Amino acid sequence: MRASFVLNRSSLAAACAVGLALLSTGCFRSITSTPGEAPNLEKWVAEIKAKPAPPLDPLPVMQQFETFEYAAQDLRDPFSTAFTDEDTGSGPRPEKARRKQPLEQFPLDGLDMVGTLGRGSGIVALVMAPDKVTYRVRPGAYMGQNDGRVTAVTEERIDLVELVPDGAGGWLERPASVALEDQ
Repeated sequence: MRASFVLNRSSLAAACAVGLALLSTGCFRSITSTPGEAPNLEKWVAEIKAKPAPPLDPLPVMQQFETFEYAAQDLRDPFSTAFTDEDTGSGPRPEKARRKQPLEQFPLDGLDMVGTLGRGSGIVALVMAPDKVTYRVRPGAYMGQNDGRVTAVTEERIDLVELVPDGAGGWLERPASVALEDQ
């Protein structure tokens, strides 16, 4: 046989009142406790306060730097350009006034020759750019990012001459070619 407890509203209220009374008694007792009732805590605090503080680390020694006075006013300024745009040296130069052609925005190794049209001296190469557009290329056209001028178009390849800087303010002609891709 099982005993079952049925709580009604009045018995629930009575149980809550008893629990509240016990709780408030414990809180009242902890509030009104005297300092003599916690001697271990006071003793521990007094011991900690009596210990000397650990010594502080010494400040780091500041390194003294030697001063340097720049006294090379008569030498060339290291921040100026060594060569000006008006260099009248001989040799090939890119044409600054020439309008750029569409194939000059792509690097030469990104261009693919996909075929030719015509025969003989009227041959035209078909070049596919990375943007998947096919362009017609004849001798005299420009392609690649180094001012590459097309010198010859054959059924197998496109020959061109690029202008590359020589590192001393001048330009060098460098031969290059784009070969027909085997499908």
